[in-house]
Amino acid sequence: MTRATKETNIALELDLEGGPAHIATDVAFLNHMLEAFSKHGGIGLNVRATGDGMDHHHVVEDVGIALGTGLARALGEKRGIARFGSIAVPLDDALVLASVDLSGRAYLNCTLSFGAENLGDLKTELIPHFFRSVSENGRFNLHLIQLAGSNSHHLCEAAFKAFARALAQAIALSGDENVPSTKGLLA
Repeated sequence: MTRATKETNIALELDLEGGPAHIATDVAFLNHMLEAFSKHGGIGLNVRATGDGMDHHHVVEDVGIALGTGLARALGEKRGIARFGSIAVPLDDALVLASVDLSGRAYLNCTLSFGAENLGDLKTELIPHFFRSVSENGRFNLHLIQLAGSNSHHLCEAAFKAFARALAQAIALSGDENVPSTKGLLA
């Protein structure tokens, strides 16, 4: 998919069945996090993103919008998937719990608390905003709960890896070809 605005130009391809990661955004730390997401989620991801050069807010937000939209399109009616995924991922001092429900309803609960204002060229205030953009446009529930840790880099990386692993559980095939809902649809 592509997303072109006056502020950004995004091209994103994803493969839920796996593949390499080719990430090139204007934000080096975001590149690192998206590579970790791809690797630990088993999702092939190709992202090219450029922005207006303001403060990276637009690039981070629009990559999140594109990723969420791409996930929603790739999952379609969500027939035959597990729907739920949850895992706690450690990274040194950090421990982050991620829980996903591919419910068709957007919600983010993010309790990450960063001590640093920036991680390289990424403002830490944009990290929850990224996850909100992904969950809103992907139309799913995402909880990212900080259980331990004080190192901002470790917390951020644990969050991206935990989200990836929980999402991998949720999109896994269940062996049942029905929509995983008593309503008959996830919307």
